[in-house]
Amino acid sequence: MTAPSHPLTLQGTPSVVPGHKHVAIVDIGSNSIRLVVYDGRTRTPVALFNEKAVCALGQGLGSTNRLNQQGATEALAVLSRFVRLARAMAVDSLDILATAAVRDADDGQAFVEAIERRCGIAVTVLSGEEEAHLAALGVLCGIPEAEGTVADLGGGSLELVALEEGRFAGPYATMPLGVLRLSEGSGNVRAVAEEMIVRHFRGIDWWHRTKGRPLYAVGGAWRALARLCLAQTGHPLHVLDNFSLDRAESLRLIPLIASQSRKSLEKVPGLSKKRLPHLPVAALLLEKVIEFAEPSRLIFSVYGMREGQFYKRLPPEVQWQDPLIASCFDMAQTAGRFPEHGEEVLAWMAELFPNETAAQGRLRYAACLLGDVFWNEHPDYRAEQAFLRVFRLPFMGLGHQDRAALALAVHARYEGDGDLPIAAGARSLLSEEEQRRSRIIGLALRLGHSMSGGVPGILRNTRLYGDGDCLVLAVPADDPAFAPDLGDRRYDRLARAAGFERFEMRRLAVIR
Repeated sequence: MTAPSHPLTLQGTPSVVPGHKHVAIVDIGSNSIRLVVYDGRTRTPVALFNEKAVCALGQGLGSTNRLNQQGATEALAVLSRFVRLARAMAVDSLDILATAAVRDADDGQAFVEAIERRCGIAVTVLSGEEEAHLAALGVLCGIPEAEGTVADLGGGSLELVALEEGRFAGPYATMPLGVLRLSEGSGNVRAVAEEMIVRHFRGIDWWHRTKGRPLYAVGGAWRALARLCLAQTGHPLHVLDNFSLDRAESLRLIPLIASQSRKSLEKVPGLSKKRLPHLPVAALLLEKVIEFAEPSRLIFSVYGMREGQFYKRLPPEVQWQDPLIASCFDMAQTAGRFPEHGEEVLAWMAELFPNETAAQGRLRYAACLLGDVFWNEHPDYRAEQAFLRVFRLPFMGLGHQDRAALALAVHARYEGDGDLPIAAGARSLLSEEEQRRSRIIGLALRLGHSMSGGVPGILRNTRLYGDGDCLVLAVPADDPAFAPDLGDRRYDRLARAAGFERFEMRRLAVIR
């Protein structure tokens, strides 16, 4: 049996992109300039280097129509450093992308020419449409089947773009409602800012097309809000990507957070103090987007324009791969002893899950690929280390509930006894049935690996299935690999977890 049919799975195909090395992208924003160097050989954008400088190019743009001159001087020095570093890293490609501030400023073209003279490299000034589409591509990089509204908030502009089933639906909007512009234009007076936002939003005639679908919030100011929401709710996982709230909860939390004092906000771990002055307008913008878009859920994405540019460069056949499965496949290839065994054990346990959905099958596939990745951790801490790494690794395309389910499955695979405090937090995100399913997957992985030694080719000669109240393992009658007393406790634990009263090994001449 092969892996479950799913249009986004690798189906045994490596996720490595032939001939690609490192990819560097410089994002010249209205508030900050950032260089990210990615490992360009894989499906997922793994950042090897990430550095940001706050130059506030767009400060005062609304009143002067010109770039902040001090910021422009600082930006030239920063960009010279970034280009030098990227070239020293021998990157395959270096893209320098400028957004709203440079696009809209009267002296934006002169600034671009100054960069090109000083650094000897071309600068691409993105149109509003291009910026919107790259932000949407960044979301699709992590969630290929995404649909709804992508909202990307920067310092100089707000981009909105509609997605339908993993593709652009056509409509988009770009508006001068970045946090810098909105703060300056409104004088930080809420009523004035609200009037500015509503005036622009009423000009959008396609809100109905994404009503009742998710809203994906992109941008540093909204990531700061997500961090505050995590702290406010006591959420057990402090991973920003794919942190999700339903519409009612988001409309309750966001105004509450925006009304807190600066002193209380400063106590939140990991929150940049430079973000604090702009949080009220960022919160107001998000409130208004939710009110107009009427989404089913608010989903925070840490992937945006830069990841969209990375994704855009991937070959189509690699773009179509499931980012979670690609990451797990790469981990298995790098750290697993017998990486090809993952798909074999996936097929071996399949009869225990006769009615699983495609989403459930995807998570089980990921767990099987990760089933031998943590073999070299210290035995006393192996289950804990495996759980913590899976629960916290920056996987793409993995919601918090799915992340908890995957981590608990890997924890059970290494015989985790369930008393790890943080594991209780993961269980709190799941129903009892979801917890039970993760445990069955983990125990099946443990049994399959111990029986076969992790070596491919052994499990495919056996069959694991239910027969009434009995969990049956049918094995070849003449194969000495299957000793009757091998791991009897593991057999029984799996049988009980899967709802069977007993376990039985049957030695058969022919296994059907």
